[in-house]
Amino acid sequence: MRHAGIDFEEQVVRLDFPSDNSHLLEFSPSRRVPVLIHGDLHIWDSMAILEYIAEIFPHAGLWPQDQAQRTHARSIAMEMHAGFSALRSALPMNMHREPTPLAHDEAVAADIARIEALWRDCRERSGGAGAFLFGPFTIADAMYAPVVSRFYSYQVPASKICRQYMDAMRALPAWNEWESAALREDWVIEDSEI
Repeated sequence: MRHAGIDFEEQVVRLDFPSDNSHLLEFSPSRRVPVLIHGDLHIWDSMAILEYIAEIFPHAGLWPQDQAQRTHARSIAMEMHAGFSALRSALPMNMHREPTPLAHDEAVAADIARIEALWRDCRERSGGAGAFLFGPFTIADAMYAPVVSRFYSYQVPASKICRQYMDAMRALPAWNEWESAALREDWVIEDSEI
């Protein structure tokens, strides 16, 4: 939303993973974030939020215009949404972490290889038209932003084409705002401190 220039008000909610996060029930029946509150609607799933935003702001270009590309973008966004559990568990997102490599197992290596293949394929399909997965920035890129952060934090080796994509993501003004906000957070989630 920030990248697309869509106005919204952000409220940061402290998470407490050892507890049940019951304080989130005020916003989210799943006790998870993010949550978008728009009028009487509470939308508590990241893909549902992104689809809703794309629907109410059709001119923001949040999905590729071409139907085949749009379908492909949805597929890889959904794969990110539902997958890569080994990567998520072993390399938790932590923008406070000093970027250093971390040894990982075969399951994480398989997730990394799949993500690299997805990124490479998308960049090759786009034919160099723009710096992102489908040329211009889309929802698919938003879904992979946490992976870009993990690859950077854990110094995951990446091919030149993937590194260029990561650099483009990290150069976005919206990325810089996101990272700055994360670095201002003063709480620590112990499970993410590896």
